[in-house]
Amino acid sequence: MKLTRNTALAVTAVLCSTTVLAADVNERTLNDGQLLLYDIPEIPASVAADLNRFQNTRSASFQAWSEDSKRVFVTTRFGDVSQIHRVDQPGGARRQLTFLDEPVGGVARRPGSNDLAFLMDAGGSEFAQIFLLDAKTGDVRMLSDGESRNSVLLWDRDGERLAFQSTRRDGRANDIWIMQGDSPDSAGIALASTDGSWWGPSDFNRAGDKLLLTNYHSITDSRAILLDLTTGQQRRVDGGEERASTNVPIGFNADGSGFYFITDQFGEFNTLAYRDLADDAQTVVVTEDIPWNVTGLIFNDARDRAAFVINEGGLSALYLMDPVTRAYQRVTDLPVGVIGGGAFSPDDSSLALTLNSATSPSDTYVLTLGERPLQVGELTRWTYSEVGGLDTEQFVAPELISYPTFDEVAGEPREIPAFVYKPRGEGPFPVIISIHGGPEAQARPTFSSTFQMWAAKLGAAVVVPNVRGSAGYGKTYVGLDNGFKREDSVRDIGALLDWIATQPSLDAERVAVFGGSYGGYMVLASSVKYSDRLRAAVNVVGISNFVTFLENTQDYRRDLRRVEYGDERDPAMRAHLEQISPLNNVEQISVPMFVVQGNNDPRVPVSEAAQIVDALRESDNTVWYMNALNEGHGYARKENADVYRQAVVLFFQQHLLPEN
Repeated sequence: MKLTRNTALAVTAVLCSTTVLAADVNERTLNDGQLLLYDIPEIPASVAADLNRFQNTRSASFQAWSEDSKRVFVTTRFGDVSQIHRVDQPGGARRQLTFLDEPVGGVARRPGSNDLAFLMDAGGSEFAQIFLLDAKTGDVRMLSDGESRNSVLLWDRDGERLAFQSTRRDGRANDIWIMQGDSPDSAGIALASTDGSWWGPSDFNRAGDKLLLTNYHSITDSRAILLDLTTGQQRRVDGGEERASTNVPIGFNADGSGFYFITDQFGEFNTLAYRDLADDAQTVVVTEDIPWNVTGLIFNDARDRAAFVINEGGLSALYLMDPVTRAYQRVTDLPVGVIGGGAFSPDDSSLALTLNSATSPSDTYVLTLGERPLQVGELTRWTYSEVGGLDTEQFVAPELISYPTFDEVAGEPREIPAFVYKPRGEGPFPVIISIHGGPEAQARPTFSSTFQMWAAKLGAAVVVPNVRGSAGYGKTYVGLDNGFKREDSVRDIGALLDWIATQPSLDAERVAVFGGSYGGYMVLASSVKYSDRLRAAVNVVGISNFVTFLENTQDYRRDLRRVEYGDERDPAMRAHLEQISPLNNVEQISVPMFVVQGNNDPRVPVSEAAQIVDALRESDNTVWYMNALNEGHGYARKENADVYRQAVVLFFQQHLLPEN
């Protein structure tokens, strides 16, 4: 799967012959020929030097406890890509365990040992393979077939079998597979997907003969499935077409007679619920009094301790819970920020968490626990990630605001939430609107060295809206941009431009839009609608035509995207998608555009970038184009990410900052 030099040259030749190399295009390459730049000026050494410290921040995300509960495994980057490290004590050195050419993800410790299963793809293709790190020898071996796309690793309670999702059967279906951990050849299908939906393993029961599964059709339609591994019989235990709702099973209770899950059946938000597996059992809503989304739930091995996380308008709150009585209590005095993955230690003495804030990158913290399920002790920071020697006191924290948009709720203008990062000083500041992808995602106040860099080095304010369609604000809000309502989210950007014009500290004459993936589409669509109000636009791996995107995105995800964007096979929907696609409205774009792409992107193919670059050139628009041959849906390699971020700053210096 490794992209060879010959393959890279062949790909380059194809691109050059089709779309991106007109005679007057300035082409050059960097990073051993893997990064292609078209019409991008030479980046001054002064820019690279000025940004160097912002490009040398790190994070240390918790992945697993050691078997003896004395150490933690984290992923962090000391070279070009993220690898697995071990930390033996609070503030201890990060000891690197894997030394691979590609970034490591999806780590799962094998119960009864310190062996670590993990996922790794090649060149950003997202066709991840499963590997096993032998803790004693340090050897790494591949467990999967080397060709399929694999994800969601789940060991049984004894560490003997590994369940996972894979496209191995036909390259398209998201099937559930199980293998013996010591025998990759034993891998077999436990459940075959037949409808293009997404399947993932959630939990083995203690006996190992039942498996809870998530069956995802869309963000508003997911089902909880119980699979009998002895008979192969599957039973839907919650959700379904007749009552489409979010139903995400998390885990069995102690004796396996019931399970906990996250659902929005009972209101606007995702609540924590419990359901007995007996026929016609009634669901017990656990967090009925919390009007925010439950975003995660974890158990200890005995299932007599649990913890769950609430998303309160973007910030996280942690609760401990007794799974037997279902009593819970909020943990106070945690750093204000966003909580990532976590796990109870095998000896039940501690709970490890990844914590992140707007002014501090992700680090691993450990919360000591008392004898009773709701009793807590001290929080200890285990890792201290570097921030390039920067003074963190100078970092800017965002302000949460809301602005009115074009439609109404209960007779009042609908409010769109947004985070605003302002540089120090009086302003008025140039503005960069950063639009998240998804579209069913949520911009949260997590650490961004990019936003801090833009504030410090460009003197720009960064506004990060959660336009309609974003998660975190209820199921009605997340569905407001579906199908024929797609452009309503673009109108929310128009309303944001109106709001910016009312703010004395913001310069409405100098506004840029920036976004990746679906956010890239939003950049292009905003440029179609509001070019006269924008000074610059940066589209990163964005959709330029919904029809060609749906026809060319990878098979394993096509049906899932049709639920969100619309089915291009339906004539009426196809006509609508063609009508709103930026590629078909390129003559309305007059703002300078920077297009960034990864050549191996399985989600938004490189053709989406190439065709919009071509069309912009044909309309005599200013366009910079960057394509990395060894990247996929975004840039994971530091050497590429560094050049990309430097080029974006240069682009903004030339097109956003100058005053009229």
